Amino acid sequence: MSGDKKNKLDTELGLAGRSPDDNFGILNPPVYHASTVAFPTVAELEAAELKKFDTTYYGLYGTPTSFALEDGLKKLEDANHAVIVGSGLGSIAATLAGLLKSGDHLLMTESAYFPTIKFCNNFLKKFGVDITYYDPMIGENIKELIRPETRVVFTEAPGSITFEVQDIPAIAKVAHAAGVLVVMDNTWSAGYYYKPFDFGVDVSVQAVTKYIGGHSDLMMGSITMRDRDLYDKIMLSASSFGHSPQPDDCYLALRGLRTLAPRLKQHFKTGLILAKWLAARDEVEAVIHPALEGCPGHEIWKRDFTGATGLFGVVLKDKYSDEDRNRMMEGLKLFPIGFSWGGYESLVVHDSPARARKTYKFPHPGPYLRIHAGLEDPDDLIRDLEQGLALL
Repeated sequence: MSGDKKNKLDTELGLAGRSPDDNFGILNPPVYHASTVAFPTVAELEAAELKKFDTTYYGLYGTPTSFALEDGLKKLEDANHAVIVGSGLGSIAATLAGLLKSGDHLLMTESAYFPTIKFCNNFLKKFGVDITYYDPMIGENIKELIRPETRVVFTEAPGSITFEVQDIPAIAKVAHAAGVLVVMDNTWSAGYYYKPFDFGVDVSVQAVTKYIGGHSDLMMGSITMRDRDLYDKIMLSASSFGHSPQPDDCYLALRGLRTLAPRLKQHFKTGLILAKWLAARDEVEAVIHPALEGCPGHEIWKRDFTGATGLFGVVLKDKYSDEDRNRMMEGLKLFPIGFSWGGYESLVVHDSPARARKTYKFPHPGPYLRIHAGLEDPDDLIRDLEQGLALL
């Protein structure tokens, strides 16, 4: 704080979790490697246990290192509580397992991260949870799909392959009227460009692996919420499955959190430069970027988001084959081919959304690829894309 004015988010991300007075003047929180935590008396150990997940009493439930990261994640998304697990998928699995039971009904956006759908089909269904997949652009019409046994609506905005921007406030209004919780995968915005709890979300999950980690060397997931009861349910789920945040990984995530703001601004700038350049190319049928007109939900993005990141989709003209696209991708020098995104490096990967959608028709039949704009100079990236397109 400075006087009576609240610090802005960029400042708070630099300060979050820091307590140099408690750590011999050291600015960065130390890495505490711990399983056992010793107490001088039985009474003090039992008192710590009674606090549930609010203190360190065994390494599985957190250490000062993980608590420092939780503090930063709460500031990032303006939450009251945070849970850290070992991957983005872990955050989704722990959340859904904590909120659902046999006989419950889940509404899942079909635009979700594919491992989310695999978890639903391979595990939740096996344990008696009924799942309905829905068109991500359904908005308030989701009320037609809500049943008495519906417990959760899962959203992802934008979708991490086809980038539909869901109308979260409209969905949340209908869901809450029916007593249904709203969970959102907020990884694309990194929690920086979209504040989920301002728009009716109950639980936000992120792959810290992506933009918060920022260096392609970390696997971690986060779960944030404002409601204490939801925190207790999800933390119980995470700890029951043995999800234990590793202290070295927490340290790396804290490092990424410190530089998140300037990195995201560069990803936003470069991604938009590349998207506009590609949209003007004769070889390209469509560029699917939430900040560009024509992206499903572009007006929602303008209304609710404060920026964009570096991940977007490109559809080539239908006259090209998948083999042509693959040759182009393999010819790129500055875009390694690989999954994930959010790191300092640019990436490219292919997909086939037209074959994967069942609740709605993906409108572009041509070869599809997804681009992540990293922190390289945009002129160099454009030159590389130009020579790659020439290989078509």
